[in-house]
Amino acid sequence: MKQKTTAIIIFSLVTILAVIPFFHTEEPPARAVEPSGEFSTEISKVLTNEPVLDGALAGVSIRSAEDGKLLYEHIGDTRLQPASVLKMFTAAAALSVLGEEYRFTTEVLADGKIDSGTLVGDLFLRGMGDPTLLPADFNEMAKRLKRKGIKKVAGDLVADDSWYDNVRYSEDLTWNDEHQYYGAQVSALTASPNLDFDAGTVIVNILPGKKGESANISLEPDTDYLKIINETRTVDSKGKHEVIIEREHGSNNILVSGTIPVNAHKTREWVAVWEPSLYAGSLFKKSLEEHGIKVVGKIITGRATETMTRLISHKSMPLADLMIPFMKLSNNGHAEVLVKEMGKVVHDEGSWDEGLKVMDAELSRVGIDTSRLVLRDGSGISHAHLIPANEITKLLYLAQKEKWFPTFQHSLPVAGVEDRMVGGTMRNRLKEEHLKDRVSAKTGTLTGVSTLAGYVKTDSGDTLIFSVLLNNLLDDRDGRKVEDQIVRLLAR
Repeated sequence: MKQKTTAIIIFSLVTILAVIPFFHTEEPPARAVEPSGEFSTEISKVLTNEPVLDGALAGVSIRSAEDGKLLYEHIGDTRLQPASVLKMFTAAAALSVLGEEYRFTTEVLADGKIDSGTLVGDLFLRGMGDPTLLPADFNEMAKRLKRKGIKKVAGDLVADDSWYDNVRYSEDLTWNDEHQYYGAQVSALTASPNLDFDAGTVIVNILPGKKGESANISLEPDTDYLKIINETRTVDSKGKHEVIIEREHGSNNILVSGTIPVNAHKTREWVAVWEPSLYAGSLFKKSLEEHGIKVVGKIITGRATETMTRLISHKSMPLADLMIPFMKLSNNGHAEVLVKEMGKVVHDEGSWDEGLKVMDAELSRVGIDTSRLVLRDGSGISHAHLIPANEITKLLYLAQKEKWFPTFQHSLPVAGVEDRMVGGTMRNRLKEEHLKDRVSAKTGTLTGVSTLAGYVKTDSGDTLIFSVLLNNLLDDRDGRKVEDQIVRLLAR
């Protein structure tokens, strides 16, 4: 019965090739046998009745998880935009190069002597890539410094982010994205507002005020590093809820405008800061002062030297744990930090150029044909990325042979599971009870692009590896319906 079910899947999926000829005029032949019967008809209806696919490109690749055999492909060797599915390549390379137990370090150093509780000199906060630093971590550092007897810093608080280069944005990021949480600046010294670990951002909280007055706006964490320009107005309960939040380019002025009904619930939005190293420094200074350590000087940027005295250090969670928010929530900042960290560890240069070289070499070692890939960053936010669907399923097959595979697999979003740190970006998809715990996959979305790739357990107990890349869509949100339908058919 198991063989029969698998055969039906293979026979039926070839219909995708038959009904999508308009995707590509010179499509390669599908490596499958003849389609058959009712199941073929079902797939045909899905693909021919979905207008979202008219004029689009669809790269589809299906493999056996057991032996890696390519069971079906449609333009599977054609390079297409992967969007955030690219993060699987970044995760695999980082786990392989850095290791599951790898931790990021943050150091506090003194440039001067401590005399009667006063540091006669500057205090350095040296970041080494940790994207998970929270206000609570700065509080803990301040407590440890206080226990060392420090009550005053006579000099400046120096934010040192020189572990990486000073290029803050990947080369294809647009100005339209730079104030968005997913487009935050990448720095070796940064901070996150909460346990989602969106480094280099603040959360803007907006509540209605009295009718006719401005809304009540607060920042999380509470910081004076940013300035709120409040141009909102509270309207009656039937009025429009239309709030616009923007950060002015090159500054930390956040303009909040629009209307909010008097009975509206709290609105929350993550906004990327300008210069995250100074942002982290400002949060650390606040923690120091709250714990009775006065900083006389200013917050400035600079570079620590090896001759300085290391007072304390802080370690991040291990990379295996970081994989959960990174992959489940599709965190762009984590992806870019991992690229730069690989460059720093292997080539002693924390840059995109060197990090991508390391990724290329490691993926080649694993067995990926990197000559077929175009890689521009670690997150997939660039529209210049190009990867064939067949190389994605090949990665997912080859990853199973690596010692870090259980961590990698565990990091993938699980369809239909409401817990954000389990279901992630798949928590509201494929929620049928019979699919529970059967689909683990990475999502991807850009303007005009929708992608999905991962593992699905079939009714017969086999595991199939799949990759669906939909490009040139009029509305990327519509592509999810096609992806989900294909996964449902694979599960059968």
